[in-house]
Amino acid sequence: MAALLLVVSPVAPVAAAERTQTAAMPAAGAAALATDARLGLHPDKTRFVIDLSRAAEFRVVTAADPWRVVVEFDGVAWAVPELPAPKGLVRGVRRSEAGGRVRLELETSGPAKVLWADMLRPLDGRPPRFVLDIAPMDPLGFLAAQAAAMPSAAAPSPLAPGVQPVALRAPAPPPAAPATAPPAPSQPAALRSFPVPRSKPPLPQLPLIVLDPGHGGQDPGATAVTGVHEKEITLAVALEMRRQLQATGRYRVALTRDRDVFIKLRDRVARARSLGADLFISLHADSISRPGVRGLSVYTLSDKATDREAEMLAQRENRADAIVGLDLSAETAEVAAILIDLAQRDSRNQSLRLAGLVVDRLGREVALLPSPLRSAGFAVLTAPDVPSVLIEMGYLSHAKDAKLLTSASHRKRLAAGLVQAVDGYFGRARS
Repeated sequence: MAALLLVVSPVAPVAAAERTQTAAMPAAGAAALATDARLGLHPDKTRFVIDLSRAAEFRVVTAADPWRVVVEFDGVAWAVPELPAPKGLVRGVRRSEAGGRVRLELETSGPAKVLWADMLRPLDGRPPRFVLDIAPMDPLGFLAAQAAAMPSAAAPSPLAPGVQPVALRAPAPPPAAPATAPPAPSQPAALRSFPVPRSKPPLPQLPLIVLDPGHGGQDPGATAVTGVHEKEITLAVALEMRRQLQATGRYRVALTRDRDVFIKLRDRVARARSLGADLFISLHADSISRPGVRGLSVYTLSDKATDREAEMLAQRENRADAIVGLDLSAETAEVAAILIDLAQRDSRNQSLRLAGLVVDRLGREVALLPSPLRSAGFAVLTAPDVPSVLIEMGYLSHAKDAKLLTSASHRKRLAAGLVQAVDGYFGRARS
């Protein structure tokens, strides 16, 4: 698994493709003291800050399986009473020490890119600070970087034995302090080496949620004991969920159908992928011959179905669009299989995480089936590069479930729970 590597060390400038930043090292035998660590949430990034007694050498790596950002310091003594609680993109922080090296692992909710990493001089009474800015990254962009790194014969990264490093060119940092503010005598005069951009980078697009109301047109789906068809219920819930998601101002929303039309299962998946969906949620309401069974359940793609899909995607005639954003048609069979597996593995992990959030949030509002987290080979869950879940909202063969699903107030509660699950998935849950 390749990683993205940013190294900061006290060496002379190198070629642009291998550009590094410089930071002063403490005197021999004198460790820099880390006294505080904190996470901050900004509209376009998550910031990690460590207060230090003096500047220190650091290295930053982004990696997958699990998604994480790893920071290592040399010559630092750790005196921070408590690691920061999860915030923004960061789901947890772990620390380890060995051989005079402090290693911090920031587990992230998805692939992350380093916007900026630097050691700031003391200013306005503040101590020297290590500042790291990270933002969500398209999994396909991460895979593309891995694909570019695979032929490399570079030496393994010191942070991840056996992993091939990739040079990372970071965007420019925030503006430096005014030139009239002198640096502290014990610190280097310049700690930043990247040029200031002429214009601000565009803000990232809002996540796109694709909702898939099951059935439609000549395919009515199940019929409730009240006579209502599944296709009508799924569309009503999808429209209500779209309204609530858009009302947050945090998401873009698309529907595979917004009226009573028939759409093939594979076309639903293709639409989500062509739009660049961040999540795909398929809505259904089941029916069964046993009228006593009721409750909600959430499905992700089964392992066997994943294997069959990977085999089909890896066939040469399918490689051009096997993963959106990457044309694998020129790759060897081994490289194509690895990249497809990476994409599927990430999508499956993220799908399971979303499914767990749905059960957690909706379990407070509606009845659940025993063992509500399930897997199956549903065709609408086969996108290798889009986290996908199928929600069976209840059983239309059960009188109570059927009555609830035809109730506008219940559909609002159901949609609200799903919005909370989506918020939790993107780390935007409100307390």
